[in-house]
Amino acid sequence: MKIEHIGLMCRDLERMRAFYERWFGATAGAKYENQKTTFQSYFLTFESGSRLEIGTRSDLADVKSELGYAHLALSLGSKAEVDRLAAALGAVSGPRTTGDGYYEAVVLDPEGNQIELTL
Repeated sequence: MKIEHIGLMCRDLERMRAFYERWFGATAGAKYENQKTTFQSYFLTFESGSRLEIGTRSDLADVKSELGYAHLALSLGSKAEVDRLAAALGAVSGPRTTGDGYYEAVVLDPEGNQIELTL
């Protein structure tokens, strides 16, 4: 198992993308947009291979409590393992394939923090 990525919600997606590219050498993947939920994100990849997902939604403009670190994603290596842990831990979302092709489930740790289980 490895940490696949960490999610960070922000107000100004393009400004955040430019910041991480300029100061930390990140390379942004294609912008993902979900028209239904207004969620938009970039996966930023660093030289080490580590990734940070920066995201925003139109309703976050004035909601400070939902800004900042959003989730930890753990790569489990197989769909079967995602399914197994999702069932064992009582997934609050998924397992499902997202609009950008991710197979994931979301579970909560004992304090309610989201953990995204991925391939």
